[in-house]
Amino acid sequence: MKNSIRTKITLMVVSFSVFIMAISWIICNYVISVVFVYNIKANLKTTFESCNELFSDEDTGESGEGLIGRVKNPLGAVIFVFSEKNGNIYTTIRDEGQMMQSMNAMLGSLERTESKGSCVPGSFTVGKHKDDILGASYYDLVGTLDNGDRIILRTPVERLELTMQVVTRVFIYVAVGLILIGSGFMLILSNLIANPIKRLSRAARRMTNLEFDVKVPVTTQDEIGELGGYMNEMSKKLEKTISELKSANLELEKDIAKKEELDDMRREFLSHVSHDLKTPIALIQGYAEGLKENMDDDPENREYYTDVIIDEAGKMNLMVQKLLSLNEIEFGANKPVIGRFELTGFVRDILNSQKILMEEAGATIVYEEEDPVFVWADEFMIEEVLGNYLTNAIHYVKKGGRIRVWFERREQDVRVNVYNDGDLIKDEDIDNLFIKFYKADKARTREYGGNGIGLSIVAATMESHGKAYGVYNMDSGVCFYFDLDTNVLDEQLE
Repeated sequence: MKNSIRTKITLMVVSFSVFIMAISWIICNYVISVVFVYNIKANLKTTFESCNELFSDEDTGESGEGLIGRVKNPLGAVIFVFSEKNGNIYTTIRDEGQMMQSMNAMLGSLERTESKGSCVPGSFTVGKHKDDILGASYYDLVGTLDNGDRIILRTPVERLELTMQVVTRVFIYVAVGLILIGSGFMLILSNLIANPIKRLSRAARRMTNLEFDVKVPVTTQDEIGELGGYMNEMSKKLEKTISELKSANLELEKDIAKKEELDDMRREFLSHVSHDLKTPIALIQGYAEGLKENMDDDPENREYYTDVIIDEAGKMNLMVQKLLSLNEIEFGANKPVIGRFELTGFVRDILNSQKILMEEAGATIVYEEEDPVFVWADEFMIEEVLGNYLTNAIHYVKKGGRIRVWFERREQDVRVNVYNDGDLIKDEDIDNLFIKFYKADKARTREYGGNGIGLSIVAATMESHGKAYGVYNMDSGVCFYFDLDTNVLDEQLE
């Protein structure tokens, strides 16, 4: 509070007012007193000139009362005129008391002074004297009129000094009152000035806390109002800039996360590919070297060697094709081309194409869907999804087991379920089953060439369609599923 602008302005005004009052006090005690003395002398001179004019132009008569009202006397001074011609005294003194005695004594003093020199007509002197007879101080004008008459003008010092004291006291009262009124006025004025600045300060404090929704009300057209407008504009621009920076930072974080993910995927890819290619390459190399060195002349053995090489090369080729397909889907190079096709016959055709593999696995296929179901999807990509599910079911179904395919109708989707009577999947493997290169059964994957890519293709394909997919355990087997849209949206048709 002590450092507030309002307090500072008020203190400055009060201090300045006190300074002015002190200067005024000095002026009252020194300058005004000089002005009073000058004014006294000027008024006594006016009375002297009026008496000089009166006694030069006409007979004043025998009575001193003739002076009253006929002479300009601003100070109401005592007038005492002694005529050298007839010895008469003309005065405004009404009695023969001490004042008259004092005037006669002063006249006698003048006569004694004349023996030493002459007094020039029309001249006078003004001075402050202490009268021993009256016991008081007076301003006296002593001189000679143009006609040679002596004149003494007297005004008391006490009355003039009392007037000056009254004037000084009134001046002080007025000064103190003006200081108090001015201080109150400046307190109100400082509030008017400080309140907008306080609002600016509060707004600036909130801006330092990144609260850029704050706005300063602009009610004046002065510098403070202009500053408030600039702060509002600055707040708006800062909010926009920081919002852009946050967006850019979020995009940067996404890019960094994506780069880290790509680096992890690259390392994981190299690790899994090198692991999955190591065995077939070693087999191909070993059997090829055996053929080259004619390690066995038996035609059947050579044919066996050749079959192994062809089989392992086929597995490598299939894995590379799946990797390429997965890569195209994940990076958007192979976007789904949405079209409408009939699902029931589509599934039946795929089952018929894999009928031989199912018979080799000793599995029974159950598919009882007859009613046509039309869906919207990329037919070729869905064929690969269903093919991966069926391949997985064929290789994991028990001997003499059952593979079942059926639909579940939903509001705008149809769910395709592929079930097999295989072993249940461990709970810790279910969440990871669709991760690239993940193998829940490490022992059996080499048996049928599994490399953990097929289900990754399923995940990438269904995510590109924006549809659900997954796997869950049933009482006696495992069910894989995926959803397809039966009611396409307008944006999917574009």
